[in-house]
Amino acid sequence: MVPVTIPERRPADVPTDEARLDEALRFLSGAPVALDVAAKRLARGSGVYAWWAVPSVLPDLPGPPNDSDPSWRMLYLGRATSLRGRVLRNHLRRSGSSTLRRTLAGLLVSEGYRTTWTDRVVLVPEDEARLTAWMHEHLRLTWAEDAEPADIETELVRRLHPPLNVHGVDPEHIQAAVVAAKNAYNASSGPAQP
Repeated sequence: MVPVTIPERRPADVPTDEARLDEALRFLSGAPVALDVAAKRLARGSGVYAWWAVPSVLPDLPGPPNDSDPSWRMLYLGRATSLRGRVLRNHLRRSGSSTLRRTLAGLLVSEGYRTTWTDRVVLVPEDEARLTAWMHEHLRLTWAEDAEPADIETELVRRLHPPLNVHGVDPEHIQAAVVAAKNAYNASSGPAQP
């Protein structure tokens, strides 16, 4: 007798990856909110988030327009196990733990951001505060909660090509200015030489 195998079934209440992507895109494409508003609304759960700016901010780096308000364009997309923690404790405070902050500081080098070496290159405290103020003035945020954000982040970056993302972006969409800014930032300070 030949054993009969039954294909594995997904419970009806578990969304497919495509449904999760669609849901994330819907939330990410909503009207971007100011960072002080986002700070009050961000969930502690996991998910994906997108940073937005008007075209006059970093004009040489075009990103996809926001569906709800096309005057904003996406700059960066990330994932977090805690949306609130990632945005508030990393992206809005410490360049040492935020690729976004390091990239922005590299792109804004003409504004005189200064770095120092700890166990890595970081902005000096005054410039950490200055960059946070710049972000509050120029950037907005959207986010979508998702239990397994790593599963969908890769596909979202591949589809949307945010200009400040480098990992996961198809090579033809990688922005040379962003790579140069990251390299310049990383080379701006180093360990003390004996």
